[in-house]
Amino acid sequence: MERGGNFVAPGQQRYLRACMVCSIVMTQTRFRHEGCPNCEEYLHLKGDTDAIDSCTSQVFEGLITLANPAKSWVAKWQRLDTYVQGVYATKVSGQLPEEVRTAIEEEYRITYIPRDGSAVETE
Repeated sequence: MERGGNFVAPGQQRYLRACMVCSIVMTQTRFRHEGCPNCEEYLHLKGDTDAIDSCTSQVFEGLITLANPAKSWVAKWQRLDTYVQGVYATKVSGQLPEEVRTAIEEEYRITYIPRDGSAVETE
């Protein structure tokens, strides 16, 4: 991974949050300063604490560290192969607000599949 990538300092784990769309795990402060590296275009988390609270979750399971998502079978299995390298949750609890979900699906033509396991993916 690149130097200074998605490192979380000891003692900062309680501030971790996972994006409900892509499941990347970062601190709340990092979401506020940088936004989501995969979803910022449509979630607009940078600088918006309310958006961070509603589009990320403190409740998640499992962690996957991806150094090269495009070549990882785990990334493909978790639908992460087009995202940036980093730390991702295997399961994220919570649901996006309906207005955010509608905007993603209608404006950006992205099919939202919840990362909490509540939806069965069809191929």
